[in-house]
Amino acid sequence: MSDPELIYSSHVFCCTNLRPEGAKRGSCAAKGSEKLRNYMKARAKELGLEPKVRINSAGCLERCELGPALVIYPEGVWYTFTSQEDIDEILQTHVIDGGRVERLMLMPDQTEPRSEARSVAPA
Repeated sequence: MSDPELIYSSHVFCCTNLRPEGAKRGSCAAKGSEKLRNYMKARAKELGLEPKVRINSAGCLERCELGPALVIYPEGVWYTFTSQEDIDEILQTHVIDGGRVERLMLMPDQTEPRSEARSVAPA
């Protein structure tokens, strides 16, 4: 039996987990992930990506020290994001064009934030 057809061409999970203030690993919510997730959801709608693209909030994705973090399936590509410009770039380059935003990608063995990912000031 083959796998069923995908319900969504892209399913984006944005961590909106909130840990207590001062938590060693920090939390994505404390870094503005909820506001940016809301922007991503609204922007995807503006771009006409619904209903084939779904933007969801997620609990802890275990990458908060690198976050805010999101993962896009079915590819399983992880990103950090800090601004509306980052969200726009992820939507255009990854979701629409099928490419990758290398400067924002999180690697499986990564334990420290990439300095170039922070080059765009938060919105």
